[in-house]
Amino acid sequence: MNHDSTERIVRGLRAWIATAAPGAKVPSSRALTAEYGASPVTVQKAMRTLASLGLIESRPGVGTFVRGVRPTRPIDFGWQTAALGAPPSRGGSLSATQRTVAPDAISLHSGYPARELLPERLVRSAITRAARTDAAMGRSPAAGLPELQAWFAGELAASAPVDVTPPSARDVLVLSGSQSGLSSIFRALVGPGQPLVIESPSYWGSILAAAQAGVTLVPVPSGQHGPDPADVERAFEETGARAFYAQPSYANPSGAQWRHERGLAILDVVRRHRAFLIEDDWAHDLGIDTEPRPIAAQDDQGHVIYLRSLTKSVSPSLRVAALIARGPARDRILADRAAESMYVSGLLQAAALDVVTQPSWRTHLKGLRRQLKDRRDLLLDSLREHVPQAQVEFTPPGGLNLWARLPDGTDPELLARHCESRGVIIAPGTEWFPAEPSGSYVRLNYSGSNPERFPDAARILGEVLGEN
Repeated sequence: MNHDSTERIVRGLRAWIATAAPGAKVPSSRALTAEYGASPVTVQKAMRTLASLGLIESRPGVGTFVRGVRPTRPIDFGWQTAALGAPPSRGGSLSATQRTVAPDAISLHSGYPARELLPERLVRSAITRAARTDAAMGRSPAAGLPELQAWFAGELAASAPVDVTPPSARDVLVLSGSQSGLSSIFRALVGPGQPLVIESPSYWGSILAAAQAGVTLVPVPSGQHGPDPADVERAFEETGARAFYAQPSYANPSGAQWRHERGLAILDVVRRHRAFLIEDDWAHDLGIDTEPRPIAAQDDQGHVIYLRSLTKSVSPSLRVAALIARGPARDRILADRAAESMYVSGLLQAAALDVVTQPSWRTHLKGLRRQLKDRRDLLLDSLREHVPQAQVEFTPPGGLNLWARLPDGTDPELLARHCESRGVIIAPGTEWFPAEPSGSYVRLNYSGSNPERFPDAARILGEVLGEN
């Protein structure tokens, strides 16, 4: 209710600001409290939102005013053109998924679940308890807190068959988010100018990390049940690559999950070529219709480098993930991580461990599963009703996103801009392809706030498609 009230005040004041003169005094908090029937705390939240958008400014002891356009001298940044040189081929701007948008927009672009889907009470309590421990002041070991290492190892070991030796706590490196792990893996195990096999489409962050590491991407097409093992075999043979980056469970952007038999066949290909499979299990906790099936659980020979993140299921503020690797590969990656960030905050590690070891953690995951299913199905139904020309090729069994193909010839970037002008924010699919896109796609996140607005979003998307 407070969130809705905050948005209502923001919308009302934005309409008022649009007609007010620069420097006009904004109504007092007391007046806004009476006008909107809201609490002072809610009014203050709305004012902070407007200030963050650059629409108002506070003058202590005087009041709050409509922000005016301040005359300034032109600033010449031309010197930076020569200093920076040509931009890299990728990574020059934020991903569409990272954009900050107006609070009253319908956001289907984000890569993170809405706050109400996260275990907020567990997280706050865990941070409070962690702050009272030595973790608040001490230095964490470079590889991570031993207790958290053991937890991650135990999670993967639970999926291992009896004839596979499970990982130990020593095989685990705790990371500040899985993105940093990708960067280290690509630098330490692949190297500049060397080929890396990758699914297409694939996670935009992996494409960015590869570009920054100077790695040459070798795309193989991947669909509902994963890539064809023959395509993977051919890519290794033709390029001499020694690594394959993949998301076998609930891939971003499509939500696809590899069939068990296909995963084993691809692991055999990797073994034959004495290579690595870099398995990104970012959505391990986000299964809806199925359970995750980590391929790393089938390997004890060091071929699979496994990434597991807690960012999406615990909190974006607790950027804690783990990398599991065996043998010299693990030591090379650890050396790269230590050179870049030395260690991960022990306070964050202690809080994350506290959350996932509470009895109510499993209860939270069950509730999250139900809520994701309801939101996914609502958005699917809304698209089928209002956007029949956009085809979601299969219902994702997990993850956070729908991957919709648009009519041939549609410009996803232009479509996204037109939708934004109507208050709906979507992510063009272009940045999920490591080479030329195989079609026109958009990614739609169904885990954002206000799912009751999904039908309106779909209606607007359908109208914009019809106009273009």
